[in-house]
Amino acid sequence: MAVKLPTTTRSYYFPVRESYKNLTLQTTPLPALKSTFVLVKIYAVSLQYRDLMIASNTYARGGIPENLVPCSDMAGEVVAVGSDVTRWTVGDRVCSNFSTDHLDGDVDAEIIKTALGGGQHGVLTEYRAFPDYSLVKIPEHLSYEEASTLPCAALTAYNALMGPKPVKAGDTVLVLGTGGVSIFGLQFALASGATVIATSSSDAKLEISKKLGGADAHRGTGCRSYFGDSSFNVQIGGPGTFEKSLAAVRYAGYIHIIGAVAQSAPIATSIGSVAQFESMTRLLRAHPELTRPVIDKVFSFEDAVDAYAYLESQKHVGKVVIRVSPASK
Repeated sequence: MAVKLPTTTRSYYFPVRESYKNLTLQTTPLPALKSTFVLVKIYAVSLQYRDLMIASNTYARGGIPENLVPCSDMAGEVVAVGSDVTRWTVGDRVCSNFSTDHLDGDVDAEIIKTALGGGQHGVLTEYRAFPDYSLVKIPEHLSYEEASTLPCAALTAYNALMGPKPVKAGDTVLVLGTGGVSIFGLQFALASGATVIATSSSDAKLEISKKLGGADAHRGTGCRSYFGDSSFNVQIGGPGTFEKSLAAVRYAGYIHIIGAVAQSAPIATSIGSVAQFESMTRLLRAHPELTRPVIDKVFSFEDAVDAYAYLESQKHVGKVVIRVSPASK
């Protein structure tokens, strides 16, 4: 029996970008599906700090469409495929890549224009069409909510730790904070056999880091004075903590400056390619429990504004997710 496809979708958009409070729900028609595209029913969307900056018009990059549909990270199910699509079939569970045209290799200006929720309209919608080459299969053990956290936070942490000099057993990784990227960094470092030290300004948040496997946790970032002769090979932090990171890192170590929470000026990042995303999913499948995404809170689609407010409060550990539609898995 043929499944009747939707003709409209409900989406959030910004009629004006002054605050996330400007988020407005609308219903719009779905365009005809192009031959090389797939139509995805979106079940879950995770939020990034970038989404707050775009909402308040403080994001440095230009070229953002008017009436922007926000957000870049989604997980959903393929419900229709174009006539020339062979890679995907109806029922496949998929994630979006941050930039739809970043397939492999270095990023360039044209690829950046395809960043979801920034260079082009995003994923805070019930249905959306994607180029068939821009999606990645969800690991079987993850729910849609968990999978929605992968495209930005997980892939950023993965590329930081598995990039020019991959983290290995015997390394020490210092993770600053307990946001999405930092928590994934902790998990990926542990999966690679490294020792992890976590920092936060909150004792309650540090307890969660310890439960995830952090060898030590420290309130504040005076790391070298606190840990003595420990050598920190890789650090994940924002630009506002750079001087403290520099004081703590060992000679020939790595400092990865990620995100913009620690100061107002953003640091642009290409996040990662489809090829890198697929590589990361192999690590997730190899270590399913050690790398399971940490979700702080899930909001309903109707409460999207509240989800933004909660992210802004910085009370979360891990990720904040919006459940667009309920799903059995």
